[in-house]
Formats: sequence, C-alpha cells, structure tokens
Amino acid sequence: MPTREHVRHEMAIRRLSVSHVEQVTPSIVRVTFIGDALNDFSSPGPTDHVKVFFPDPANGKLTVPELRADGIHRPTDGVIISRDYTPRQFRPAPFGAAELDIDFVLHSPDHAHGNPTDPAGGGPASAWAAAAKPGDEVAIGGPRGSRLAPQDVTDAVLIADETALPSLTRWLDTLPESARITALIDAADEEVEPYLTEEQAARASVEWLYRIDGPGQLDEAVRSLTLPEGVYVWAAGEASTLIPVRRYLKQEAGLQPDQLDVQGYWKRGVVNRDHHEPLDPSDPD
Repeated sequence: MPTREHVRHEMAIRRLSVSHVEQVTPSIVRVTFIGDALNDFSSPGPTDHVKVFFPDPANGKLTVPELRADGIHRPTDGVIISRDYTPRQFRPAPFGAAELDIDFVLHSPDHAHGNPTDPAGGGPASAWAAAAKPGDEVAIGGPRGSRLAPQDVTDAVLIADETALPSLTRWLDTLPESARITALIDAADEEVEPYLTEEQAARASVEWLYRIDGPGQLDEAVRSLTLPEGVYVWAAGEASTLIPVRRYLKQEAGLQPDQLDVQGYWKRGVVNRDHHEPLDPSDPD
C-alpha cells in the first residue's frame, strides 16, 4: 500500500514582503514573497499549508500571534486576519533572495456562475490579493509538518477544484516519474486551463469538468474511473461536493485509508472553514 512519510518542522512566524504579482488566470493571482525569514523555510509536501496573516483592511495594521517558550500567544490588541494556503513553489536562493509563491483565488469558484458565496476566495484574503503590489507586507506561520508524496505508487488519481490547484501541481511535481496519473479538475470554465503548464498537463491524463456545463459531472467522472490495485487517490476542494466522492471511493470502490486522502479546503456558506475538520461529520476518519 502507498506510504507517505511525515516530516515535522519547527514552528515559525515569518514576516514577508511582496516582490511580484502575476495574473495566472482571470480568477487566480500568484503573489511572490521575499524576506530573510525564508532562509530556513521548508515545504516538501504536496499538501503542506501555511497560515497567511493579512493586514486589517480597516486600518492597515498587520497583527500576528507571538511565539513564546510556553506556546503561541495572541496579542491583546489588533485584529488577527488569517487564511490557510498551500505554497505553490519555494525557491531557495543561496546567493540571493529566497522566493515563495502563493496562489490566491480572487473570488469563490462559483461566484461568477450564479452562486456568490464567500468561502474560498472571497473576503479579506481575496481583496488583499486583488490589490497586492510590491512592498506590501504579510506574515506566514508554518508549515508545522509535511506529508511527502508516496514514492511506492504506480497509479495515482488527483481530484481538485481551483482552490486545490496549487496542491495538484505539487503532486505532479513530486510523484514518481514512473507513476501513471489521472487528474480530474472541477473548474468554473475553460479560463482556468492555463493554470497548468504544458509540462504539467503532459504529466497526467487530465480531464477538465466545467461547472457551467451542469452539476454531477465530478461524481460521474469518479465512478467511471478504473482504479488499479494499490492506486492512490487524493482529492481536495469544496467539502460538500467531495462527500459523495469520498463515500463512493471508501464504500463502493473499497479503497483502504492509506490509499485515500480527501480534504475539504472550503465549504459553501462557511467563512474560513478549518480544513482539519472531518469532511463528512456522519463518517469521520
């Protein structure tokens, strides 16, 4: 069965500044951060996450917790505004400035198609990213730990919506070169496709599922998959959408726990959902 090594990291809160902003797709912006605090940064796992702390839009003040010997302390004044993100890419630079890329969805994935909610990309994080410019400051905490991609797999299935594309591309970068990879991407429309580079798209058999074409496509695509013995399946995105996917893979397809990792990165109608919460409260892991 696939095995994923766990790596622990020393907890740190790093203050960083923006060096570059790139519009990757109409709904996704890539912000590159720099700072001396990145010199000892590490994020080797495809599902790593950091907590990004943003300035208060009301007054521009950046408030972050303080790390002490006895734990993490919240300041007595100021408003802490934070969201979790997967680092898209970290580039250590022994002879220059290390760089960290984080991708932001500028609005919730369904906002432009009749479901204006504020879970994944809306709110202060989205507003900050939309206006980000060189010199702007944030802070990041973590990652506290990493789960590395399994190196003993021959077949893998990756399922993601826009919010999980950074993790999906990191899976493509870190799975064994010999692995056969199928990727199902649940996207608003074809404007998201340029997110994948040609090299990344060639790394897997990619099926784009556009929500503008109607509901239920992801369920149908998952049920049509051929799942070889020992396959590893990772899925992340909107929690409610992934509940039936997880139930099928566990209960009907019979995948074992070490073959399956399904994470709800956001949930319709819920602001700043904790992705550590059970995806399906009626069937927690």
